[in-house]
Amino acid sequence: MQKENVTTNKLLYEVWGFVLIAVGIFLFAALVFNAGGIVGENIALLLKGCFGILALTLPLLIFISGITLIIKKTRNIATKTIVLFFVIFLLLSLLNSGRFIEPDNTKYTLLDYYDLSKTYDSGGLIPMAIAGVIVSVLGKVGLYIFSIVGVIIAVLFLRNKPLSSSFSSIEDKITIKKAEQREQKEVERIRAKEIRREQERENLAKQEMLRKKAEEAKAFLNSGELIDYRYDFESGKNSDLSYLSNSGRTLKYTSDTDIFGPDASKAPDEKADNRIEKFDFDHINTDESSKVEFSDNINDNIRNKPEKTISNKEAKEAFLSEDELNKGKTSNRYKLPPLNLLVPPEPENKVDPRQLRFMASHLEDTLSSFNVDAKVINVTQGPAITRYEIQPNVGVKVSKIVSLADDIALNLRARSIRIEAPIPGKAAVGIEVENGSIHMVRVSELIASRAFKSAKSKIAFGVGKDISGNPIVSDIKSMPHLLIAGSTGSGKSVCINSMIASILYKAKPDEVKLILVDPKVVELGNYNGIPHLLIPVVTEPAKAAAALNWAVVEMNERYNKFANIGVRDLESYNEKMVHQGSKDEKLPQIVIIVDELADLMMAAPSQVEESICRLAQKARAAGMHIVVATQRPSVDVITGLIKANIPSRIAFAVSSQFDSRTILDMSGAEKLVGNGDMLYNPMGIKKPKRVQGCFISDQEVNNIIEYVKSQVEDVEYSGDVIKTIENGNISSKQSKVDEDDELMSEAIECVINAGQASVSMLQRRFRIGYNRAARIVDTMEERGFVGPQDGSKPRQVLITEDEFQQMSIMEE
Repeated sequence: MQKENVTTNKLLYEVWGFVLIAVGIFLFAALVFNAGGIVGENIALLLKGCFGILALTLPLLIFISGITLIIKKTRNIATKTIVLFFVIFLLLSLLNSGRFIEPDNTKYTLLDYYDLSKTYDSGGLIPMAIAGVIVSVLGKVGLYIFSIVGVIIAVLFLRNKPLSSSFSSIEDKITIKKAEQREQKEVERIRAKEIRREQERENLAKQEMLRKKAEEAKAFLNSGELIDYRYDFESGKNSDLSYLSNSGRTLKYTSDTDIFGPDASKAPDEKADNRIEKFDFDHINTDESSKVEFSDNINDNIRNKPEKTISNKEAKEAFLSEDELNKGKTSNRYKLPPLNLLVPPEPENKVDPRQLRFMASHLEDTLSSFNVDAKVINVTQGPAITRYEIQPNVGVKVSKIVSLADDIALNLRARSIRIEAPIPGKAAVGIEVENGSIHMVRVSELIASRAFKSAKSKIAFGVGKDISGNPIVSDIKSMPHLLIAGSTGSGKSVCINSMIASILYKAKPDEVKLILVDPKVVELGNYNGIPHLLIPVVTEPAKAAAALNWAVVEMNERYNKFANIGVRDLESYNEKMVHQGSKDEKLPQIVIIVDELADLMMAAPSQVEESICRLAQKARAAGMHIVVATQRPSVDVITGLIKANIPSRIAFAVSSQFDSRTILDMSGAEKLVGNGDMLYNPMGIKKPKRVQGCFISDQEVNNIIEYVKSQVEDVEYSGDVIKTIENGNISSKQSKVDEDDELMSEAIECVINAGQASVSMLQRRFRIGYNRAARIVDTMEERGFVGPQDGSKPRQVLITEDEFQQMSIMEE
């Protein structure tokens, strides 16, 4: 019933609105064009007599009032607006009457004012009458002040906003514009600085290359072979140069080509001076007009050797043979992968300021409809989401805004929103809304960034971009261990591939070694064959547990080595080895990556949990770090001990608050939009940071792997480690057999004879406790002797008496 009344009232408002529009048009035709007939003519004379020249604005006022009735949502707002329109009209009429009224107000009567107003020679009967009263009390100046101030007040009520807010809005726009200009200048300055640094790096690389070439040339010259390559000033031919050391003269040679090129026999362009100078091998110029000096005192033992003349071709062959000798050194020849193996970053999505302003205004209206007085003070658009920073007024509780999350999402037509209340370091609440289109952050953009290039750690990796578009580069060494969790398809495996690719772009095989555990078999298997692997990719859960156990043993051995020479961490140990001249004894950093923890916890929960906890507690200083990933973030997989010892977390999109709390100890991950959207919470940060993770395709991964593999002929895995893991796997299987209950054989015979198996039956037959009987039944199920549990029904026996006897004979 109430809904019908509201609909009826709205219909009446619209009818009255159209009536007023029609009246306004009719009066306009009568007043301006005298086209209203007899009725219109009389009404026009009446209005002119009453209001003077301002009667011409009355039709427009009535027309606008009709439109107001139609478009305004409520009757109160429409009535208030129309009343204010007429108040402003009356005040303007008073202001106009001040031109005609006399201070003594005795010259004309009211009827005179009425007649004069018809020809626009007066302000109108009604305004003149009111103005006469005001002038008699306040004078004409008071009339003007009263009218002008009244108009200003009416306009303020009509706007329903204070002037201070308008000035603040203008001031905010000016401040934002200046900030944008400063930011643009800063971006241009940083870009120019990066260009200069890139040029400097290229120049340094060229100088380094030339320096190495100069060292090779110097080593060749010191070998005494090139001493016989002489130039005769008189004949212009190669001859003995032994007299140079006796005469104290130096030869300066200018050539358009290489020193060993075909033009090496040309005459020098400069004369020899009377000094013996040393050839500067560290400053070789590559310009075409470069000058090369041969000026070195020849020591006696070389000078006394029988001289031998060699050709330019032989000299070149000497350099080639020296290069061939260096080809056997893999560590020296290894080159880090180039950036052209990766797909270049895509252009960023253009920001539409009008759309952002509309959404900000819509958000303010939404909050206002729930009696939350707040305003948007800043908008930041990131690769995947846009954050609106809301500043609530004094007295507004933050919890009230947080409780409106679903209502805000409904009004903004967003799939879901995340509210960060408050934003760390700001007096504002962040409302994060998903963008219409997600900008893909390529791993090439992170690897080419200044943050990644300047990172000194060999195990730094690109995480992604934050909400402001800044690249986030992290260091596994400072984490020092990492837990990654998220539902299937949320970006977990891509994050691991990006991490491995970043390490391959940073570290050589002798600097970082990897142990990859992939129970799913298909995720990390393509990394087999890269020289960074300590062992082949582990796919069997039993071997994975043995690999983790080996890592614990290796950690303890490293600490023993540190204690023997009096150092505390891997970096100090390697520095001391270099200082002692034992470079071969340097130890690499080891990164252990487990792609699916849930499979390992199902196969060997106690052993895996113990190894992970021991590594997480002590392995940092030993240069060993563990990265654990899972798509099942439940408490039986990510146990309390594992969480307590792995402080750094990355949470991708999950299905519930419980999973989010399991990973981060707080909700929020269930609000993520997927496709690499993450909450990044490294050690030392109180609140997780929202980051759009970088993307690396399978083709890019294969490009990097093929490039790395092409630099080594045969990958040599650590045979000792593989043997230890295999032995550990066998011993673990044997230990399971050894741990069998002494009643196992009798229990198997019992269930075979009974034709069914249950815990309660074993308890009664052998008079043992529940725990022991349950372990015996579980062991039978693992070995395939009995079937799985089927509610309260007994288990089915899957083995016959003859088969069991044959197995017993084979074991004996």
